[in-house]
Amino acid sequence: MYQREFDQRLSQGLPKAVLVFGENAYMIDHYIDLYRTKLDARESALNLYYDEWNFDQAKNFLSQTSLFGGTNLVVVKHDKKIPKKELDTLVALANKNSDNYFLYCYEGTAKDAKSMQAAFTDKKGGVWVRLFEANIREGVAILQQKAQRIGLDIDHYALQHLMLLLNNNIALCSNELDKLAILGTTVTSKDIDRLVYSTAPLATEQLLIDLFNKKPITATITKLLDLGENENDLLRSTQYFVNQIFLFHAYIKLHGHVDSAAILGYKLPKPIEDQKAQLALRVKSASLLKIFEHLLESEIEMKKAPATQREVLLYSMLIKIQGYL
Repeated sequence: MYQREFDQRLSQGLPKAVLVFGENAYMIDHYIDLYRTKLDARESALNLYYDEWNFDQAKNFLSQTSLFGGTNLVVVKHDKKIPKKELDTLVALANKNSDNYFLYCYEGTAKDAKSMQAAFTDKKGGVWVRLFEANIREGVAILQQKAQRIGLDIDHYALQHLMLLLNNNIALCSNELDKLAILGTTVTSKDIDRLVYSTAPLATEQLLIDLFNKKPITATITKLLDLGENENDLLRSTQYFVNQIFLFHAYIKLHGHVDSAAILGYKLPKPIEDQKAQLALRVKSASLLKIFEHLLESEIEMKKAPATQREVLLYSMLIKIQGYL
């Protein structure tokens, strides 16, 4: 089922076993908090996150009699799939005792989650919930509720501006509302510009990763320009990124392995290092040369062009780069 149906179901009572997955980390954490609060299990819940996951520990916890008449809530958050046999056991245990609840928050892909839905059918006493990334309207509505709860005076337009500045990340926006509430005054868009750090640099990096992965990029370009990034900044970021990919490409060809410390002079986190290496291995040397030449030509064109034409040139430049890959 989807979020609206699940919310209706929650109004009738908490389901005993739930699989939650999708692209909305904020709502996943919201449902975890909801279960802990309604079951008064903030202290007593068994939380097994990522590498803490242990089937026997979860099974034994749900098999025991609840202490002092409380509830046995198991909360699992993981990006890896739990075997169906283990899920069947935990769902059955959750339904065996009125004090037992099992909440599984899966952070892998929705495609991978599909195979686990069979363990959470109505017949087995379970529920699965597919979440989607909130759009601006939905995000603002969520943030308005949060602002009311914490007594923050902020209008609809300021919340929209905050969502845009933080790339529609509701979790980040929610954290910023907590900080802004400390001001004790009405918060405007100007306050947000002054006090909230934009995620535009992160969005630019993601744009260039998507560019090299040949994914759609026009919506991200538009969003970055709306955030205040200008065409020259994006051109320089693209040149810097392509130069890094070239350095990775050349080093791997010479040495047969990747070492970001030797390439860049500082060590990147392992996932980012691997990501850069994969992009570098995918592109051919001849293509990189064409991209470098195209960037040089584009820089000259953008410097000569009037401001009204630079945006079109930027779109054209990035789309042409994808054609070389």
